Amino acid sequence: MRRAPGPRGAAPCPAAGDGSLPVFRWKQAGRKELATRRRLRDMGLRPGGQEPVARIECRGGKRFAWLYRIDLAKPKIPMTFAKEVALDKAMAARQTCPGRCGRRYFICLPLKTLGSCLECYDGTPADPATYPAPLAKHLLAA
Repeated sequence: MRRAPGPRGAAPCPAAGDGSLPVFRWKQAGRKELATRRRLRDMGLRPGGQEPVARIECRGGKRFAWLYRIDLAKPKIPMTFAKEVALDKAMAARQTCPGRCGRRYFICLPLKTLGSCLECYDGTPADPATYPAPLAKHLLAA
């Protein structure tokens, strides 16, 4: 029997041995016919709406991945400039400190728990390697 979907809209996970989907152990699935989502992505493909046809398990069934047919996979949709701009805006919201410094970091900040970067929260100095250096002011006489 299938379980209810997990967090983030994950696909339902069939219990091992219930007969709903074939279950393969690590490195036993057909590498020419079946692939995981990550392997499809490396090949420039995506599942394209198809349902998983099997599942591969490792670490005694504690970890698993869905397997999809390669011949039914579709090409990846290329990133457009508008999508790239939208993604950059979303990442900027997660990486920019709303506190007094206003820096944009290379990492996502703990805004839900702290509300700002560590330097604004408790005075812990930020590592200069975690944010871009400010632009230098040119004070040259022209």
